[in-house]
Amino acid sequence: MGYKTLLAILQGEDDAKRVLGLAVPLAAHGRSHLIGLHATALPMVYAAPMGAPMAGLNEASRAFSEERVAALRKLFDERTRAEGVSAEWRGMENVSGDAALSGLESAHCADLVIVQQIDPDASSDQIANVEALIFETGRPVLFVPYAGRTNGPVFKRILVAWNGTRESARATFDALPFLKQAEAVEVLTVDAADSYKQDAPVAGAEICAALARHDVQVTLKSETSGELPAGEVIENRVSDFGAELLVMGAYGHSRLRQFVFGGVTRTVLGSMPVPTLMAR
Repeated sequence: MGYKTLLAILQGEDDAKRVLGLAVPLAAHGRSHLIGLHATALPMVYAAPMGAPMAGLNEASRAFSEERVAALRKLFDERTRAEGVSAEWRGMENVSGDAALSGLESAHCADLVIVQQIDPDASSDQIANVEALIFETGRPVLFVPYAGRTNGPVFKRILVAWNGTRESARATFDALPFLKQAEAVEVLTVDAADSYKQDAPVAGAEICAALARHDVQVTLKSETSGELPAGEVIENRVSDFGAELLVMGAYGHSRLRQFVFGGVTRTVLGSMPVPTLMAR
């Protein structure tokens, strides 16, 4: 079992090197097919005050866009060729130039989607709609932090944030190819409560048993948040455990197609100390 079709969302120059820095080794290690997808904004027609098209400005805008696409494709081709990876380039156009939105259909047929975490300091045209990738594709999304070191293609130590929901179950089993290769996996529960299904002290024990049947080297850890938000507790445990990958469900809801994340998901997406696999 493994990820045989990988989709790398390449929004622009700022994120492409980091995304490919993880996606290409993953594809080489798993003998996977890697799709690199980039979208450009549809050409905007500039007009003079009297309404006549400004041919020079329009042509300059198109030339800049074409140069940007050519540079990204060259980077993709060079990286995949160097690693001997089966690869495919998909260049698209849409109104916004958002590669994530153009990549939704491709994501439906991918085992794993790889995209960079949103960099708050990036320009608007360098930010992809990562919410759409999580909410609309039904596929696991591996986020690459915009800063710091990323490990891989084998993550030796993995932390699974578990709360017994459908989303956390989906993320955990979607992450099985990574979990099976890890040297140590820890299932973390935060503020587990007693219920008619299980006692708080053993919350997470069943998923640990299920993972162990897949030969995953797994242990269970229970934490209480105290005065800290649950998201910070998870991030602290990532550091203490020395995790190279975090696995968790993504939580939120949609109002008039404006995506709103739950608190834990928002915290992790904002700071993200290590690559993070999310699913819902």
